[in-house]
Amino acid sequence: MSTKIVIGLDGTDSGSRAVSYAKKLATLIGSCELIVVYVIEWSPYSFQTPEENEQRHKRREEEITAALERVVNPAVKSLDAEGFTARGVVKHGDVADLLNKVAVEAGADQIIVARGSEGGFVSRVFGTSTANLVMTASVPVTVVG
Repeated sequence: MSTKIVIGLDGTDSGSRAVSYAKKLATLIGSCELIVVYVIEWSPYSFQTPEENEQRHKRREEEITAALERVVNPAVKSLDAEGFTARGVVKHGDVADLLNKVAVEAGADQIIVARGSEGGFVSRVFGTSTANLVMTASVPVTVVG
């Protein structure tokens, strides 16, 4: 059975620190799958017309495509090129909830995120979202500097 590690990325340089730490762990562990996750914050609580909902769905699909092309796929490709087993996931919703959900569904052993001052995922996650993730995650969470 292979160990699985979820890596939360935000598209900034802080994500590379999370990836670097995950690579170190994966090297030590041996048989390990790295699951690169990008969460686009998206509130389901919006009252809109059917036309607005249709546009919202289109925007959602465009955001998923952009996140895959700009953040997730390059990270996975780089990990694969270095000999790691990796796959990518993009989700819409609450960062802490979805990182935990991906970890649980994948049977992951750990979640790794990075902190930093760049903003983006870091500012969201190292505030309320990080606290929520650390306090409620079903698996250990490592926050790297």
